[in-house]
Amino acid sequence: MADIQAKLQTLSEEFTKLQQDLQDAVQSRQRLEAQKQENLGVQKEFVKLKEGETIYKLIGPVLLKQEKTEAESTVKGRLEFIDKEISRLEKHIKETQGKIEKKKGDIIQAQTSAQAAGAQAANA
Repeated sequence: MADIQAKLQTLSEEFTKLQQDLQDAVQSRQRLEAQKQENLGVQKEFVKLKEGETIYKLIGPVLLKQEKTEAESTVKGRLEFIDKEISRLEKHIKETQGKIEKKKGDIIQAQTSAQAAGAQAANA
């Protein structure tokens, strides 16, 4: 009986760790999505710029002039990176959800075994 309790405890700890991992991945994905929206907004602003208007880039406490093509390239690169990271995180989230479901099944199976062992001990 103690063996089953130890197994249940271990499974429960693993389940909790998987849930925390999932929560962290979802939060990371949300941050990336916010950054993506921000960069898409910047990209839309580039379209509104007239020829010859100046673009400034904030680096620390200083604003520096930047060429439009360079700024557009930087934002495009950021968006590509963010999209790749979102895809990677979505894959990780799906894998973690699958592991959580499997761990749930293992826990239910262990609980059923513990109940059956308890019923056998009570009958004996």
